[in-house]
Order: sequence, then C-alpha cells, then structure tokens
Amino acid sequence: MRVEDVTIPGPDAQDQWCELLIHTATPEVGKQWTDTGEIHEERDLKGRAEGETRTAPGHPALTRILRQHIEDEQLKPGDLLFQGETGGILAGSVIRRAWRSARKAVLPPHVFESPTGKRVYDNRHTRLTKWLNDGIPPAQVAEWAGNSVPVLLATYARCVDGQLPDLKKRLEAAGDLPEPPDAG
Repeated sequence: MRVEDVTIPGPDAQDQWCELLIHTATPEVGKQWTDTGEIHEERDLKGRAEGETRTAPGHPALTRILRQHIEDEQLKPGDLLFQGETGGILAGSVIRRAWRSARKAVLPPHVFESPTGKRVYDNRHTRLTKWLNDGIPPAQVAEWAGNSVPVLLATYARCVDGQLPDLKKRLEAAGDLPEPPDAG
C-alpha cells in the first residue's frame, strides 16, 4: 500500500476515520511459485474484476498512527507506506518477528502461547468478527473485507455473540402488539 492510497483527514477534522484504498494483493508465496522468481506475487483482488479496487475504513487510532508514521519517515505520496531495508516490500519475516514481539509484550503468557492471534492474518478474522458483533450490517462488513455476504456469513455467523440483549431492546422499542379491545 502506498501513501497515496490512504486518505487521512486533517488533524482538526471532526471525523478522524481514514480510508484505505486497496488495489491488489501481494502475498508472500515463495520464489519457486512465481513466474518472476520473486518472493511476492502481485495479484488482482480475489472475486473482483481486473484493476478493481475496494476501500476499508481505518479507525481514528490508526489515523493517528499513520499520520505520525508518514511525518516521521517523511514519506511522499508514491512511497510504500511500510518499506523494507532497500525501499521495497517489507519482508514477511520482519513482519512476523514484529508481530510476535508485540503479542508477547501485551498478552498474558497463556494467551501468547495459545493459537489466538498467532498469525498476522488472524487480525482479519478478529476484525471481521468484531464488526459483526458490533452490529455492523453483514453487507457492509463483506464490502470492506472483499467477501461476498454468503462467504462472510458461512465463515463468521457462528462467531456472532452478545447481541441478543440489544436486539431485544430494539424490538421492544419498535412497539408491541395492540391491546385487545375491551369486551363489554
């Protein structure tokens, strides 16, 4: 992702949500699996037409982090947002080491040793589950995630939890059945 793919509101804007524009996927597949001999392979987004993009929201906390990172690193619009040593794509091993260190620093030992959030990719599952649990409509979550609603629900519907009290309140607020007329 390049700096120009992130829309960051001004520091004084009331709405501090940033927007991330995703063009392609560049998974680390290994040199033996690419035509170019590179470790990464650039691909169009899964389930989308060639060249099609999607956007995802960035929480205000992410906005602050990205704004500071761009300023600290003096990044220009065409620069990669996070760069490797030579200015190219950040190595997967670097990302995995940083993720392991971050998990170890903030998680209790029993959680750190568990499979919870072991891979960086697990963040995607956590985020999608959280959005659904927070009551974000599945169609919106699917759009942000780049999934279809059926795939999203087939994967995450079992993870939705804790909404029943809120749903009951919403149904009560919508009104009740009319009182029966007085018999007499």
